[in-house]
Order: sequence, then C-alpha cells, then structure tokens
Amino acid sequence: MSAVAAQPVTAPVPGAAARLAWLDALRGIGALAVVAEHLLPWFLPQLRPYWFSLGVYGILVFFLVSGYIIPTSLERHGDVRKFWISRFFRLYPLYLGVIVVVLGLAWWVPVRPEVPRDGSAVAAHATMLLDVVSVGGVADTMWTLSYEMVFYLLVTALFLIGGHGRSGLLSVSFAAGAVVVGLVSSGAVLVGGWPAYVSAAVFAAGLTCVVWGRFRTAAACVLGLMALALLPLSSRVPWLGVAVLAVMFAGTAIHRWERGRGRLWPVAVAAALVGIAPLWAVEGGWWWVQPDVWLTTLALAGATFAAGMALRGRRLPRVLAWLGLISYSLYLVHHPLLKYFVAITGDLRRAEPPYQLMMAALALAVVLAVSALTYRYVERPMQALGRRFSGRRDRRLQGEGDRRVAGQDARHDGVLGHEEPEVPDRVRDHVGRGDALR
Repeated sequence: MSAVAAQPVTAPVPGAAARLAWLDALRGIGALAVVAEHLLPWFLPQLRPYWFSLGVYGILVFFLVSGYIIPTSLERHGDVRKFWISRFFRLYPLYLGVIVVVLGLAWWVPVRPEVPRDGSAVAAHATMLLDVVSVGGVADTMWTLSYEMVFYLLVTALFLIGGHGRSGLLSVSFAAGAVVVGLVSSGAVLVGGWPAYVSAAVFAAGLTCVVWGRFRTAAACVLGLMALALLPLSSRVPWLGVAVLAVMFAGTAIHRWERGRGRLWPVAVAAALVGIAPLWAVEGGWWWVQPDVWLTTLALAGATFAAGMALRGRRLPRVLAWLGLISYSLYLVHHPLLKYFVAITGDLRRAEPPYQLMMAALALAVVLAVSALTYRYVERPMQALGRRFSGRRDRRLQGEGDRRVAGQDARHDGVLGHEEPEVPDRVRDHVGRGDALR
C-alpha cells in the first residue's frame, strides 16, 4: 500500500494518479476484506463466510497489486537507492509506532505468545522478515510484510543483474516450487533464533551497500539469495511463502502482458499450480486450504483484479479510493485496536445481535478514524521527509561529481513517486470456527 498514493477520484485526473486509481480501489476492497476477517469472528461470528476466506482473499488482491506495480516502477525510474529510501520512510515509521504502542500497552493486553521473549524478536522485527524466520509479530497482521520485503529484495537483485524481464517464468517457477515444497516439507528446517540474527546482520550490511552504492550489485545478489533460501528453509509455512512470491510475480507478468511485453499463459499456469499447492501439502489442514475454499478464494481474488483492470480509466467510488489511500494504516492498526475494543467491551460473540451490530459499527468507525489520523500525521509527513532526504542527498552527490551513486545513465535516474502502490494488508486466519478469542 504505498502509493503516496493515487488520489481519490470521481472524475478523470491528469497524470499517473488517474491511470492508477483502479489500484487504489483494489487496495480499498482488500482493506475491507482484511478488517472483516478480524472483525466478524469477534463481533458478528454468525455472519462470517466459510465458503471462502476473506483474509486470504484480501492478501491475494494486495499481493497482485504489489507485484503489478512495484517492479515496473523500479524499472521505469531505475534508481535502487531512492527505491529503498522510499520503502524505509514509507513502511518503517508507522510500523515502529505500532510496535511501540503494542509494547507500551502490554500491561493491559499482553503481547501475543508467538512473539519470542528474546533478541530474535528484535532482530526479526528490525528486518520485517518475521514470518520467513518463524517469528511472530507483535501485531498479528505484520506477518505479510515479510513477503513484501522478500519481494523487494528479489526484485532489486533481478533489476541490477538484468533478470527482471522474466516475470512469467519466475511466477511459474515459484508456483511449481510451492507444490514441491508442500509435498516434502513439514515446516521450517532452520529453527531457533539464529536465522533471525544472521538475516538481520546480512540485511543491515547488504542494504547499507545497496543504498550507499558500494558493491551494490554484489550486495543485492547476496540479499536476494538469502531471501530465496529463507522462504523454503525457515518460513513458518514454507509452501505458502513460496506461493505468495508466485502470486506477486504473476502480478508483474500481467503488467508486462498488458504492455505487450509478455504473454499471459504463464499467469494461468502459475495460478493452476498455486491452486493445487496446498491440496497434498504435508503442512496443512486449516479450513482455508480445503480444496473448495482455497480454489474459490483464489478465483475471487483473480476475478477482482481482472475486474479492476477492466474498469481502469472509469470513474471510481471515492470511498474505495480513500480506503486504498489509508490502507497501510488500516492494515497495521486495525487488529490491535479491535483487541483493545474487545478488552473494554468483553466477549461479544454471544451477545444479542442488535448489540453486536452496534458494537461492530462503532469499532469499525474507530478503526477508520484512527487509520485516517495515522495516515495524515504519520505516513504523509514521513513520506515527505523521505523525499526531501533523498533529494538533498542527490544534490550533494551530484555536486561532488559522484556519478556512481547519483545515477550513471537515464536507466538509473529518477524518483519513485505516487505511481508506486504498495500493499499491505492482509491477514492470516487465526480465529477458526471454534477458536478462542485472541
């Protein structure tokens, strides 16, 4: 969910914002699905659908959007340093703020037991590689940021070595890998806290090189290989992590097909392979990976993305564009807020339906209001600060004549602007049919 974002529109607006407003609308739909995934089991359990998974549907839509736009934005502007400065100022301020709030209120609502009480939790949160090193996030929804980060690392390495044009092949390869990993893997092979420590050290050293321009390509390749190894070897659910990357590269392949630079058949093959990935997986059994539920969810996510593409350029509901604009805030803050709300009201699952409905509406209003405030007072100012920081450094480097970092040619020059939506938001199912309130 990045998009410094395409603006809410009800009429055509010049420039990229108008062209990409449909992506904001998709992120708005995904955000609503994610909030509903957590809100319904706690407030209106009788309304929760089980014929498809709202949460998985939302994250698939978001991952398709991210895969569609992030690599092509990097290719268009060609500056990996600015890309990573943009990512840090876009992702980390709110992310760290939520961590501080959750830890600060742990005396009232304890931190999830899935979070280790040692330094590995600090290391994993510092890199956002939480799920791929089997560490729980202090906020439940943070797990999907792991796959965003893996995707960024892989895309950066591919871009620098010139392999970024093979998105269709990459999508099929990851999808086939998900099938194989599902058949042979029963969980993480690399266990304990050391994957979090080692990955944090490599992450810090590697990204320092990438941002400052020293040994940039070598460092990016090391980071990409590390991310590639972590997916099947230390992820909490290895086949799922590999399948997520297949979905994201499928989004990139769709963009290339749309521009006449690729074919669509790899996307169909990847979709079929992702569809069968959990069916015989050793690690499975959750209700949302049952064949009927999983395949229906995949089909709905694909159909939603296709509908968004078909409607691009048309007038869009302002509310969907606005939800897309605040979707990263909505993703990170809604789950802690719902937990605090239920801590005040008590268990609402057996309350009278009118009272449940009233509390659900109030909780949703609080979540939307807080998300709008964090977007306005945290996300936007930090994005602007990132742009100023990047611009000042460019001017200084150019003044010193350091062409190696400031941009060697047109392919490596430019700023990632509001064309770069990002994802966020997504949610794993943690409250099943008979699950206890978390």
